[in-house]
Amino acid sequence: MIPSLSQALSERGYDTLTAVQEAVTDPALSDADLLVSAQTGSGKTVGFGLAIGHTLLGDADALGPAAAPLALIVAPTRELAFQVTRELSWLYAKAEARVTSCVGGMDMRDERRALERGAHIVVGTPGRLVDHIKRGSLDMTGLRAIVLDEADEMLDLGFREDLEFMLGEAPADRRTLMFSATVPPMIVTLAQHYQRDAARVTTLSDRSQHADISYQALRVAQQDAENAIINVLRYHEAQNAIVFANTRATVNRLTARFANRGFAVVCLSGELSQAERTHALQAMRDGRARVCVATDVAARGIDLPNLELVIHAELPSNAEGLLHRSGRTGRAGRKGISALIVPPKAANRAERLLRSARVSADWTTAPDADEILRRDEERLLADPVWSEEITAVEASFAEKLTAQHAPEAIAAAYLRLYRERHSAPEELVSPDTRAPVKERAPFGPSTWFALSVGREDRAEARWILPLLCRAGGLDKDSIGAIRVQQSETHVELADAAVPGFLSSLGTDGELEKGVTARKMDAAPDAGSRPAAPRRESAPKPPRKPAAKPREEFSEKPEPKAAPAPEPKAEPFAERAERTAPAPRDEAPKRAAPKSDRPAPKPERSYDNRDKPRAPRKSADARAPRDDARPATPAGKASGERSTDACPGGKRFGEGKPGSGRSFGGKPGGYKGGAPRSGAPERAERPAAPRADASDTSKRFVPPRQGAGGKPAGKPGGRPGAKPGGKPGAKFGAKPAGKFGAKAGAGAAGKRPGGAQPPRRKP
Repeated sequence: MIPSLSQALSERGYDTLTAVQEAVTDPALSDADLLVSAQTGSGKTVGFGLAIGHTLLGDADALGPAAAPLALIVAPTRELAFQVTRELSWLYAKAEARVTSCVGGMDMRDERRALERGAHIVVGTPGRLVDHIKRGSLDMTGLRAIVLDEADEMLDLGFREDLEFMLGEAPADRRTLMFSATVPPMIVTLAQHYQRDAARVTTLSDRSQHADISYQALRVAQQDAENAIINVLRYHEAQNAIVFANTRATVNRLTARFANRGFAVVCLSGELSQAERTHALQAMRDGRARVCVATDVAARGIDLPNLELVIHAELPSNAEGLLHRSGRTGRAGRKGISALIVPPKAANRAERLLRSARVSADWTTAPDADEILRRDEERLLADPVWSEEITAVEASFAEKLTAQHAPEAIAAAYLRLYRERHSAPEELVSPDTRAPVKERAPFGPSTWFALSVGREDRAEARWILPLLCRAGGLDKDSIGAIRVQQSETHVELADAAVPGFLSSLGTDGELEKGVTARKMDAAPDAGSRPAAPRRESAPKPPRKPAAKPREEFSEKPEPKAAPAPEPKAEPFAERAERTAPAPRDEAPKRAAPKSDRPAPKPERSYDNRDKPRAPRKSADARAPRDDARPATPAGKASGERSTDACPGGKRFGEGKPGSGRSFGGKPGGYKGGAPRSGAPERAERPAAPRADASDTSKRFVPPRQGAGGKPAGKPGGRPGAKPGGKPGAKFGAKPAGKFGAKAGAGAAGKRPGGAQPPRRKP
């Protein structure tokens, strides 16, 4: 071994090395990659510090000036990284090594300046180390060794990509050492990819797993789980104790509860800042705190020298978690206790955990208040203060006490003061304490009665029992079995209560309205409890008639005459009569239009179920043409189009010829007007003649002057002169004679069709 490292171990009190430390310092493995699996608390941190000593120092006793890092140590948690930093600092103190830490939650600028000044060994967490590598502040070119501490935990926490990145950036000729409590398949795969012919080192103890740890499974009542933790802490009065919980909320609740009970307690969880977590652990090491409530963040690698007790307030999720939690005590040959709080619902799970972890536990109960008080007296009598020398000041005060008080009073006062310094124990309920089962005495001689209600009357024991007590003057102890049958109920009554029951019955044995009771000659058959058929009087008729044989359907039966329709009710008859279509040989009657103004358009309805459909008009039923309408031109058959009316081939306001519909398909001769009758009040206007472009007298009036000589107004203003009562030509209006457009003021001031000229105002 290198002299500087050996001297540091001697000063630290290491007389002998542990099994894992001796295995990794074997000279045959000084240059080989290692895959080491060892138990928790076996000294792996000092072990890999000794293993990389030859790689860093060689034959020299001290290292040269700090420059680029020579070794990189990767730990899963911040607390473990700081602990490794402290261990390697005293181990390599004689070798003049500079150890620097790079962990999350700390100031990255300070770490960068420390790396720029130079470091021999860098210890950090995966995320922060990757950040430094990507930013260029951590130089990987000079690395000679990389150590992955608790490699299985880092893979479980999801640091696989970070580990692969760091191993890929390191030089190819470096040494790679992996230390882990267990070696799962993922660790083996990682070793195959990034290690060169790694030597497998396994330290198996001849003793059982965690031989220095005493496991206790404490059965507690469900409501006494937290009280049991307080009693366990009070009973052992350990220098340092850790209480493990599964969630941060439980950690906060237990911390507040213990602080209120007078314990010097700190908490440790992932929601705390790095400074708070560091101060909490330092308070445990200094003795300012004696109880630490933590999540599994403190289950890996945390080493507290005086930790004597581990309490599992909540069971871990697997056997590995149980071993790592318990491994915080019983380290380096020291003894420790691991206590599991087991409520009744978690008993089976606790047994499976212990069996999977291959450890045996003593199943017992949590200490009660009397046991804690007796233990206080034992500690008081065994306190070393009794053997210390008495000073002069103490002697003079003792003389005053003995002069004023009896020795018994002084001792009792001292005992009370001693107990006041500690939290009072909790009164626990025994987990096996249950309400005693009331054993019912034999019912004795009895008489059976039959009640006139049964299952078909929806009789139930839960209302028959109060009925007997209320109407029969009985108590519950006088009533035995109640058997509800299909049509009646059998009740067992004690012989002593029968006379009173009979006296409470009416003349007809009526117990209550609709319920009668009769005395039975013998006890009913006990096998008569199964439900009987609903009614035994008459079988129910089949719901459907029996099906006919298939042979009868071989030939198709003759169709039967349809029965005459029954007369419908009056509303439906009126509806049928109202919706009956008119005969095809008779034209529907049409009312003459009341005025020339078009009739209002009927509202459209989308529900045509109750509307009668109009009959289709035949050729003979159509209305005759007006006499004033021009006859069909010669050579044109009826129903053909005539192109003499307008350039478009149709008359103004006329749809299909002979259909009686106007332009747009609406009835009537005018747009949207009423249907034409045989004798209209005014004759239809003849078609306007086509204008001749060579006749200058037929041209339009300029837009700013109406037909009567008055201005037409501003553009978009009020209309000017109104020939024939119609609006004049607005600015930008369409010219007259346009197909389908209303005629404005023509060139001659007359409406098309020979209308009278407009009236002039006087």
